[in-house]
Amino acid sequence: MFDPKKYPLLATINSPADLRALSLEQLPTLCRELREDILDELAANPGHLASSLGVVELTVALHYTFDTPHDRLVWDVGHQAYGHKILTGRRDAFCTNRKLGGLRPFPSPLESPYDTFAAGHASNSISAALGMSLAALQQGEDDRHVVAIIGDGAMSGGLAFEGLNNVSNIPNNMLIVLNDNNMSIDRAVGGMKQLLGHLHTSPFYNRVRWGIARRLEHWGWIGDNGKRRIIRFNNSLKSLFTGQQNVFEGMDIRYFGPTDGHDVVQLVHTLRRIKDMRGPKMLHIHTVKGKGYQSAEADPTVWHAPGQFDRQSGGRSCQSDATPRPPKFQDVFGHTLLELAQQNPRIIGVTPAMPTGCSMSILMKAMPDRAYDVGIAEGHAVTFAAGMAKDGLIPFCNIYSSFAQRAYDNIIHDAALLGLPVVICLDRAGIVGEDGATHHGLFDIAALRPVPGVTIASPYDECELRRLMFTAQQPSMGVFVIRYPRGAGRRTDWQCPLEPIEVGKGRLISDGDDPVVLLTFGPIGNVGADAVRTLAETTGRRVAHYDMRFAKPLDEPLLLHIASRHQRVVTLEDGMRAGGFGSAVMEFYADRGLAVPVQRLGVADHFVEHGKPAELYHAEGIDAEAVLRALSATA
Repeated sequence: MFDPKKYPLLATINSPADLRALSLEQLPTLCRELREDILDELAANPGHLASSLGVVELTVALHYTFDTPHDRLVWDVGHQAYGHKILTGRRDAFCTNRKLGGLRPFPSPLESPYDTFAAGHASNSISAALGMSLAALQQGEDDRHVVAIIGDGAMSGGLAFEGLNNVSNIPNNMLIVLNDNNMSIDRAVGGMKQLLGHLHTSPFYNRVRWGIARRLEHWGWIGDNGKRRIIRFNNSLKSLFTGQQNVFEGMDIRYFGPTDGHDVVQLVHTLRRIKDMRGPKMLHIHTVKGKGYQSAEADPTVWHAPGQFDRQSGGRSCQSDATPRPPKFQDVFGHTLLELAQQNPRIIGVTPAMPTGCSMSILMKAMPDRAYDVGIAEGHAVTFAAGMAKDGLIPFCNIYSSFAQRAYDNIIHDAALLGLPVVICLDRAGIVGEDGATHHGLFDIAALRPVPGVTIASPYDECELRRLMFTAQQPSMGVFVIRYPRGAGRRTDWQCPLEPIEVGKGRLISDGDDPVVLLTFGPIGNVGADAVRTLAETTGRRVAHYDMRFAKPLDEPLLLHIASRHQRVVTLEDGMRAGGFGSAVMEFYADRGLAVPVQRLGVADHFVEHGKPAELYHAEGIDAEAVLRALSATA
């Protein structure tokens, strides 16, 4: 909770208007207090730490220079924006960030007029800001500035390049601030990283060029087309005499930098000099992820979202006893992938910028030539994997479920249409908790189920994950999707033998003669098993429970057997109810004219906000209590 006595200057800032009333000389003090307050808040209430620490000075400089919210700041990625939230009227409520009913985890226009666009995923800022800049010009609002702040590796996303391509040929006055910290969540990769590391433009040169251009424009000697020709000619000369290639200026985007992103006074001076320039502009700044906190600077990947920690020691919360705990599904994936790769030389790992989060890093460390981080580029990751599969390899492409939405066309057009053996492991499937609506993996089942030739599986536990991964790399499997949740399951004896599972075959978890039967898909089946046990212990009713394993193809003989023995079916899944696993079961019976009532338990037709997973599962009616109610109802 915010302490006004500890941070007296920050206590006076209730809106950016208060910030703009400060003198330039006060800004470094404000930055120090803001950084310290972020550290205090996140030590107690976990969130995305290192990224927000890295943009404190930029955040202050932007709100000091621009008339927000009239001027638009579009953040990309959103986990940079904690300082922005604190400075825009949410300081005292920031202790509720990511909590159920509290502040949203990422910027959202539904929360504040200062949050101009959704910013949970990466690379959308340039496109959105271009649209806003054009809207301002179309409506005669020539005084409105629009700024896209893109960083933490988001420039590697394909949408950012699509936006840049359009920026150069649509009238706009937008400013792109490139926050270059050489990171995303893990260390940045790719050619863009190399380019940004070598760009350099003299501030004196930029001032002279700007002054000359303004005078020529004022005298009416050049128009927009003339300016573009001059910029291109100027860039050609600069390339000739300096040997530098600047892709941004090659696209007619005025480029400034790189400059120190932690000198708040200099940042204000720079922003003031370029803010009123006509046409698109880019300011390239260098920052340090985790700036101002030694532990975070030393290991920004670990401190990207470290959980609770002790500010003084830098110690992070950890297990306090020696009791064996189940591993995370992510770690089971990582260790199993390495084991499979050691057995099968055709296996390759691919991940779009999440090697540590998804544990692809285990394979990368052991076999660096067998795993690839392609940056924040999910569509490319799938098509890259499809290209490898076309010529004989078996790629395991691990993508967070909500991020895989950006690869939908690639899955259909580049992988499924050709029946290629691409294994798509959808990490963070289901409800993920505090990251909220932009990150819940709730749409993958409904989105992928209609795609011909795609297998959709989900493991009941860690051993089943290993077996499904083993199965997926068998011959003639085509696109094989395995979805699993964030965090730990329930089994400590997870290192079971690698054995194949017959595709499209479910299994009996517990038998029963009750008129009601429970069908589950994935690890949420453990919640169903709890409800079945509770019902047996409290009422004596024995409900049969089947783990279906596959949402596609369904185990049709098993479903027919169930229809012959039971009067009512309850299905349970951690995805959208519409079009999901339960819908597949209901469609199966309807298509065959079987009058089998099916009650579907899943997420209803709305976006799920943020909170602890247990709170959200309860609110969505897919916890053990809700399953018990469904099973207890009269058949």
